[in-house]
Amino acid sequence: MDPNYTWPPLGQAWTDLPESTRTAMVTTGAEAWEEVFHGRATYNKQWRLARPPVITADAFRELNEVCDRIAQLILEACRRRARTAGELRLLLDVLDGETRLLDPDEELREGLLAAYRPDVLFSGGVPCIVEYNIDSSLGGGFDADTVIQRYAELYRAHALLDGARPAPSLLDQRFVAIRDTLGLPDGARVALLMDFDADYPGLDDPETFIRILSPLIDQARPFGIDLVIAPVATAGLDAQNRLVVGGAPVDALFRLFVPNRVTPSAGLDAVAGALAAGTLPMFVSSAAWLLSNKLNYAWLWDDLDLLPEDDRTLIRRYVPHTVALTADQFDRALAEQADLVAKPAGGSAGHGVLIGREMTAVAWADGIRAAIAAGGHILQRYHEADRVAMDFVQVETGETVTADVPYSLAPYLFARTGSGALARVGYPGCDEVLNLARGVLLTGILLTD
Repeated sequence: MDPNYTWPPLGQAWTDLPESTRTAMVTTGAEAWEEVFHGRATYNKQWRLARPPVITADAFRELNEVCDRIAQLILEACRRRARTAGELRLLLDVLDGETRLLDPDEELREGLLAAYRPDVLFSGGVPCIVEYNIDSSLGGGFDADTVIQRYAELYRAHALLDGARPAPSLLDQRFVAIRDTLGLPDGARVALLMDFDADYPGLDDPETFIRILSPLIDQARPFGIDLVIAPVATAGLDAQNRLVVGGAPVDALFRLFVPNRVTPSAGLDAVAGALAAGTLPMFVSSAAWLLSNKLNYAWLWDDLDLLPEDDRTLIRRYVPHTVALTADQFDRALAEQADLVAKPAGGSAGHGVLIGREMTAVAWADGIRAAIAAGGHILQRYHEADRVAMDFVQVETGETVTADVPYSLAPYLFARTGSGALARVGYPGCDEVLNLARGVLLTGILLTD
């Protein structure tokens, strides 16, 4: 990892491909968009991607190394302040019971970094890690992996993958991490539990959603995992306090629900009971979710003088300046409105985010006052996302369009090993807030040499 790495222009890996290859990729992608995106999550009714983003393998490897080091620094910042999950919860001002399944006596340890996905946008040609998701409940992975593998199959059939390849399967690497970090025996029965009352496209139809996810069962098998997929609400306990899913006990749990937003149920109580009895290894501990709290970003900046020079360089270059939003920041927030963003420290999916330059002065001031009064918010330096030319197909007409749009990249690291990435791509005429609810398009990425 080079703290001063020179990043190639965002669209260069694509334009470096032969023009004939690029033309054929867009044409075949536009013709096959229904096949490529079948069953994938989106709220966008007008546009689909005609091709995925392309970056160099070297740049992607460097990005993974940077993101891995930042995750370590976040954990170290927390450990300088707290020994256990309970102590960290108090420091973060997270209400008792808000983070479900949390063991307050669990020590903060390296094992909490079993799964993470930073949200990265490029600003001024340099990656900016605007948020850090440290948990097993990382959204978008199935969509990213499925879409890029479908693109790869399409391009392979048309002999278009010369010099390009899909990023490594993040789903494969996640199964490796589940098996190895939990020390599972071959053939272990692992429950993948989801909260079907959560807000995500398709969860209102559990049967169909589980059927869409069913290829994961076959994908897990070569890694020695017998996967069973079910709603968390359906779980139970047997007489030995083992978790029962699908009519039989399970050896471990892959938690794919967010611990501060999961819907209370008898099934969730059963999970808690098995954890308390020590019969249920879980990927991952709910303590990991506390590492995602955005106040940790403020601690990174607070601790700069305690760090080696290379780490200080990484934080200054890749982490937007962040402070806790308290009353003493009010005047600065008003004076620097156009350059600031206010966020709930424990929030996700863009909920409650205030972007200064998109608001009137009155609305911004009112929002800042409310955030200070509520507590638990941060104030972060705004970074404008670079725009890059991408190709789209219009759903109704089949017309292809090229437009300069923002996109963010979310690399997945499991057991501190890089794999694939989720790209959230804007669309013609979109604003700069890149989340699923606003119609962004999800895909994986291609790598070039």
